[in-house]
This record gives sequence, C-alpha cells and structure tokens, in this order.
Amino acid sequence: MKLKLGIPKGSLQKSTVQLFARAGFDISVSSRSYFPTIDDPEIECTLIRAQEMARYVADNAVDAGLTGQDWIAEHHVSTGKSVTSITDLIYSKQSFRKVRWVLAVPDNSNYHKPEDLEGGTIATELVRVTEQYFASRNISVDVEFSWGATEVKPPDLANAIVEATETGSTLRANRLRIIDTVLESNPQLIANTLALEDQWKRNKINSLSLLLKAAIDAQGRVGLMLNVERTNLDAILDLLPALNQPTVSKLSDINWVAVSSILEERSARELIPKLKQAGGEGIVEYPLNKIVL
Repeated sequence: MKLKLGIPKGSLQKSTVQLFARAGFDISVSSRSYFPTIDDPEIECTLIRAQEMARYVADNAVDAGLTGQDWIAEHHVSTGKSVTSITDLIYSKQSFRKVRWVLAVPDNSNYHKPEDLEGGTIATELVRVTEQYFASRNISVDVEFSWGATEVKPPDLANAIVEATETGSTLRANRLRIIDTVLESNPQLIANTLALEDQWKRNKINSLSLLLKAAIDAQGRVGLMLNVERTNLDAILDLLPALNQPTVSKLSDINWVAVSSILEERSARELIPKLKQAGGEGIVEYPLNKIVL
C-alpha cells in the first residue's frame, strides 16, 4: 500500500522539498516529470499546482497534499467541498512566516478604505474569496480573474488588486499602497475523508505530519552543550533559556556536570561568551533538524 501525496508545484515547490529534507525525506524532482521520487517506498508523490491541490485531495485523486489556506478557502467557497487540515506548517517561498493577501491601490489614488472602491474593478487570482470579502462588507465591485502580473493592472486595467505578499516590496516597487488585509495564509497538510478512514493511511499521514511539524519547530534553533563545575551551575542555569528546562547530567568527575539546552540561533553569539565567563567549558553549538514538542 502507498500514500498518494501531492507536492505543490510552483512558488512553494523548492521550500517544500527543503522542508521534507529537514524532516528526513529526500525528494528528487525532474524537470521532465510530474512524479518526483522520494526515499520512502510507502509514499508516491505527484506535483500539483497549489491552486488545485484542495480539489484533487477532495476528489480522492491523491490522499493528502500540501497547499495554502488561501487555496483551501478558494476551493471551499467555489465548490462547497471540504478537506481535513492535519497540521499548520508556517513557511513560504522566502521565509518562515505567513503570507498576506492584501487589497492594494495606486499610491496616488483617492482610495483609502475598501468602501471607496464601490462600483470599481478588482483584479486577483483569488476570485471567490475576494468576492466573499467585499460581499461581507456590502460593497459592490466587479472581481476579475488575473492570469498574472497583477501588480501592473492598476490604474488602467483595474481600480485595485488583491495579491499575495510576504514583505510588500513588489507592491511598493509598482507604486501600490495596501489598504486592507483580505486573508492571511500559510501551508497546510491536508487529507481527504477516504484516506483518513483507512487505518494505515491515517497513521502514515499522522507520522508525516509529526516529522514536518518537528522540522518547522527546529527552524532557527540550535542545541548547546557544555561542562561546568557544580559550584558554577546556578550561574550557568540563570543564563540558559530552554524549551522546558536545561538538562543537567552527571559526569565521571562528581564535581562537574554536563548541561544541554535548546535556544534561538540568533541568541547564541551573545550567550556563548557569557557562558564561558560564568565557568562553562567545552561549549558546543550544533544544528537541529527536528524538535518534537
């Protein structure tokens, strides 16, 4: 038996493959094939556009897949069909944070709030969610599907756009100004009811979820180990952060102990000299692939 898994093709493809690598899975993507290989004989991968992933999962074409909350919402509003979200995976094309779908207008326009766009035209790829956004505010607009290059459409081809952004730099470069956030989105591991009713597939999906989440939780963190005399232990513990509490272990010399902890990578450069001054010795910083909370 195999788990049919959808891997998002497009902007999330590279970061998803990298996430799987940190979780312990080697995925190899060929430019000539839509069927990546993976070093797990129990998983069969297919490349599917993130925009279509919820549809194929809901229709049982694949058992599970990764796609954003934005496209899950777009599919649900369009069809009424639902998929089950297994876990939140906060990463994007460029970073480990959520993407925002924003309502943006030309810098020099007189539009300052959504109501100012009454009777106007909005260009976006996220059509149904955008329509729902304006309908919920009783604002009448014409929402048009955009095939791409959405940022260049105002003011001649549209009054405003709804577009995904991580930093807002592309919008600013095109002289656009954000006036509201329509939706925040991050990837989800999703599955369909049929797969979850199968005990083997459900266990496989849950194991995959655990490992991917552990890889996300390890991002930006490092492990730290050091030895310290017992007389200096309290000073060392006062300096160390940890997910729970630092681990203190006995050494063969009863006057010394080993201490290990997990901390934010960016804090290590300031912390290590302080640990040395407080009596720490044999200090080792090491990378982490996964943290199971």
